Amino acid sequence: MNADRPPRTGSAAGSAAGSARSAAEDLLASAEWDLPPSRHLRHKEVLMQQIDRTPASPAPAPSPRTSPAPHRRRLPRPALAVPAVSMALAGALFLTFSGDGHGSAPAVGAGSAPAEVNSASVTLDRIAAAAMKTDATPVKDGQFVYIERLTRGNTGSFNGPVRLGALHRQEVWTAQDPGPVTRTGWMRETGEDAVMPGQMVPVESAEPVRAGIDHPTYEWLASLPTDPDALLELLHSRTGAEGGDSKDQAVFGRIGDLLSSTIMPPATASGLYKAVERIPGVTQVPDAVDAAGRHGIGITREDAGSATRDVWIFDKDTLAYLGSRSYITGDEARGITTDTLYGIDAVMARAVVDRHGEEPAGTGN
Repeated sequence: MNADRPPRTGSAAGSAAGSARSAAEDLLASAEWDLPPSRHLRHKEVLMQQIDRTPASPAPAPSPRTSPAPHRRRLPRPALAVPAVSMALAGALFLTFSGDGHGSAPAVGAGSAPAEVNSASVTLDRIAAAAMKTDATPVKDGQFVYIERLTRGNTGSFNGPVRLGALHRQEVWTAQDPGPVTRTGWMRETGEDAVMPGQMVPVESAEPVRAGIDHPTYEWLASLPTDPDALLELLHSRTGAEGGDSKDQAVFGRIGDLLSSTIMPPATASGLYKAVERIPGVTQVPDAVDAAGRHGIGITREDAGSATRDVWIFDKDTLAYLGSRSYITGDEARGITTDTLYGIDAVMARAVVDRHGEEPAGTGN
C-alpha cells in the first residue's frame, strides 16, 4: 500500500489513534471478513497500522509512540495473516485496503539471508517430481479444505519499531462451491495475539465470485494447464501487481498463496513448481526455519520494487511444503537496512472435511 501522511504529534494524536483503534476493534467484532481464501490471510497489520495513522488534531508535544510516516509500499504477503475487513468496515474507517500485509522484526538464525546459488531450478525440479508422487483425494463441491497453521506477525506500530507477536493457531475452512458465492470460507484463530480469539469468522467476498484465481477450488485447480509455460502465461494474465511489486513478484506471491492454502492435484502442483523455475530472480536458501522450528530448504525471490523477500520452506527429505518466512529488505524511514523478518508461519495440517468448524483427527495439539 502506498501512502504519504504528515507526522502525527502530541498526546491528542495518541488519544485519537487509541480511540480509532478501540472503535475499529469494536467493529471487528461484528464485521464480516472480505476477500477470498487464497488472499484473505494477509491484512491484519494493514488494518491496525492504518488505524494508527488516523489523522488527529495537532498538539504541542510529540508523542513518544509516534514518528514521521514514511512513504509506504505494500507490505508483502506471507502465508500467515488475517483477512481484510468488509467494505462496510473499511468505509467506516475511511481506509482503502489495496494490498497484503504484515509487519517486521529483526531476522535471526537460519533463513535470515538468501544464498545466491544456481541450484534453485534443480531443487524445484525435485520438488515437482515429489509432488507428482503424492496422493490427493479430490474435494467435492460441498466439502471444505481445512488448513491449520502456526503463525506470527508484526504487532508493532506502523511507523515505530517492529515486533513479532506471539505464536498462535489459525484454522481456515475453504468452501469448494464453484459459485457464484460471496461466502468463500471461514476462519478461526486461538492464542495470544490472535484476532477475535476463538470466534468462527466468515470469509466474505464483496461481490459474488466463481471458482477461479480468487476462489481456488480443487476442481478449478485440476482444470489448469500443467504445461509450465502455459500455466505461467495464465497466471500472468490473471494476476495484478500491487504496491510496488513487479509482475513477476506478484505471480510468485500468488503461487505461494496457492501452495500454502489449498489441497492441490499432484499434476497442478508439479506444473506450478516448474513454472516458478521460469520466474527471473528465484534462488535457493540452503537452510530456512518455519514457525514450528522445522528446518528445510528455502525457495526465495527478492523484489526490488517493493523491497521485500518471501521464502517458501520445504522438508529436506520429503520435499513437502512446510511454511514460509517473509522479509522487508529495506525501509530507510523505519531504519531498516538489512533483511527484517515481518511474518512467519508453519502449515501443520491439511485435510478435507464435510463442514466448517470440523477438525480432522490429530489437530489442535
